[in-house]
Amino acid sequence: MLDPATIVAHPAPGRSCGTCTLCCKVYDVPAVESVAGQWCRHTRQGRGCAIHATRPDHCRAFHCLWMTEAWLGPEWKPERAKMVLSLDPVSRHMNVQVDPGQPNAWRREPYYGQLKRWAVASLPQKRHVLVYLNTATTVVLPDRDVPLGVFEPGDRLVARERMTLTGPVIDVEKVRAA
Repeated sequence: MLDPATIVAHPAPGRSCGTCTLCCKVYDVPAVESVAGQWCRHTRQGRGCAIHATRPDHCRAFHCLWMTEAWLGPEWKPERAKMVLSLDPVSRHMNVQVDPGQPNAWRREPYYGQLKRWAVASLPQKRHVLVYLNTATTVVLPDRDVPLGVFEPGDRLVARERMTLTGPVIDVEKVRAA
């Protein structure tokens, strides 16, 4: 199993978290008993982490895509967008962790249009844009959004291409662990 703490991304020049702490709300971090959808008890909103010097390696190593990718504009900073973007280190799917306090943030423009464009661009590499609201997953496809619910350990995302009269269509489903 891949340990997220071993994947170190570096901030792009001029990027810093500043007052943004949304990753402290949208991810599970067992090392500090933090549950996705609730603020980590160590978060000081607008100021950062109260245990910054001793925070877990998982937190220390994480930088969202806005932090690492200078081409993402200021509208994608998580505290503004109300979502945190990351790439899955194994599948390379784009993960979009949405603030449960703003569950439709990903459907607003300019975000939704860009997520759709990324969905189109990801298909040739057999990658997808996955939106998470706490533990519920929705796959953003070029022509529709497919809610797949909660993925349990061992569950897999399976995508299949099928031909229609208007061209190829991608179908996705969650396959339960055996």
